[in-house]
Amino acid sequence: MVLLAAAVCTKAGKAIVSRQFVEMTRTRIEGLLAAFPKLMNTGKQHTFVETESVRYVYQPMEKLYMVLITTKNSNILEDLETLRLFSRVIPEYCRALEETEISDHCFDLIFAFDEIVALGYRENVNLAQIRTFTEMDSHEEKVFRAVRETQEREAKAEMRRKAKELQQARRDAERQGKKAPGFGGFGSSGGSSISSNAAAIITENIMEPEKTKSAPVPTRPSGSNKALKLGAKGKEVDNFVDKLKSEGETIVTPAAGKRPSDAAKVLPPPVNVESVHLKVEEKISLTCSRDGGLQNMEVHGLIMLRVSDDKFGRIRVHVDNEDKKGLQLQTHPNVDKKLFTSDSLIGLKNTEKSFPLNSDVGVLKWRLQTTDEALIPLTINCWPSESGSGCDVNIEYELQEDKLELNDVVITIPLPAGVGAPVIGDIDGDYHHDARRNTLEWTLPVIDSKNKTGSLEFSIAGNPNDFFPVTVSFVSKKNYCNLQVTKVTQVDGNSPVRYSTETAFLVDKYEIL
Repeated sequence: MVLLAAAVCTKAGKAIVSRQFVEMTRTRIEGLLAAFPKLMNTGKQHTFVETESVRYVYQPMEKLYMVLITTKNSNILEDLETLRLFSRVIPEYCRALEETEISDHCFDLIFAFDEIVALGYRENVNLAQIRTFTEMDSHEEKVFRAVRETQEREAKAEMRRKAKELQQARRDAERQGKKAPGFGGFGSSGGSSISSNAAAIITENIMEPEKTKSAPVPTRPSGSNKALKLGAKGKEVDNFVDKLKSEGETIVTPAAGKRPSDAAKVLPPPVNVESVHLKVEEKISLTCSRDGGLQNMEVHGLIMLRVSDDKFGRIRVHVDNEDKKGLQLQTHPNVDKKLFTSDSLIGLKNTEKSFPLNSDVGVLKWRLQTTDEALIPLTINCWPSESGSGCDVNIEYELQEDKLELNDVVITIPLPAGVGAPVIGDIDGDYHHDARRNTLEWTLPVIDSKNKTGSLEFSIAGNPNDFFPVTVSFVSKKNYCNLQVTKVTQVDGNSPVRYSTETAFLVDKYEIL
């Protein structure tokens, strides 16, 4: 078998992506592909057509053609087998069989084509091996990235240290009534002024990211097996750093902590923030069995108060508690617990003291733990059934809490490896097939009382156990528990105070095992 070229073209013969395996000019391949549609007899169904010099072996793919151009003395059976493999590769990299999608992933397709054919001859590979070969990591690249990351961390740490030294020197000079010390060889007052300003600018630009790093950022959870995969690259980098240390390199160890994923979802802060700002945040952790039983569900909530004007330091927060689920409430040690129990007011024990300025203070937290299935906010029913060609999977959701409005909902279903893209049937919402991670993401922008139920149907080769665990992520501007801040008043005079609120209901873990 001598394969001259493999191409994906339109029905008019326009080449979208083409890979030549022998010496061939662009004009020649474009001419061959332009002549291809004219050679097909529309009255008959064939898989190949021939000219005096070449043979076209093709397969229709919706509005496109997958075409192999071979010599006339090649084995047609081998050609057809190679064509099937080429046709299975394309859905692995392209979500839809459209011209724009093929163009966007043209380099991925060319790399995959090179794994199938070398110098015009078919390689003995299957789809799983092609995926493995194209995703292979470079050892040298990993070493380079590990060294570069450590160098960047060292440079940033040195910058922060220098900035702190400059700031401290400036403060000491101001405290002693002297001029700030000059840097860079300038002995004049102008040099001192420039370095003093530089210290302030550097400190602002460098110290601020540290504050940002320390702030908790909610991340979209993933299934337990996926979490291991997501963390694998970080572990490999750390292993390289350890090896470099053993070889005598001086490496700064990165601070321990979780890095938020790219898909992390965070609700935007409110636009108008008053001098008294209250943040109500809840996180849910839920584990269900595939048969419908609730193994465990926990909801942790917290009210944080931030006062930015000392005029409103001595205030009380009125809370409306209409909970009927059995919450366990706990106030801050400095909050008057008796006042909260009797009147649902959050205020300090010592009424003469004020709340801290410009800092988020947790004043009330609550916890709900249950195994009552009626309290599940969003139920997921995944029903895979075996068929002759694989599995037919039906998934449906139902919103049980009508007052909730869930935004950016993503239901992630794992798929078996090496079987290609699923065939989607009926669907409410949209979907995304991640061929590299072998997952199907069912996305819905909003789930509320107007569309409290929905379903997805798809077919794919595999076994029923391949489609678990199913994971769910979402964000909401309405909290799950019936706990609301109704008003804020001053301690003296009980006069009302303008305040702003920010509510977030987030997912910590949501799995159907």
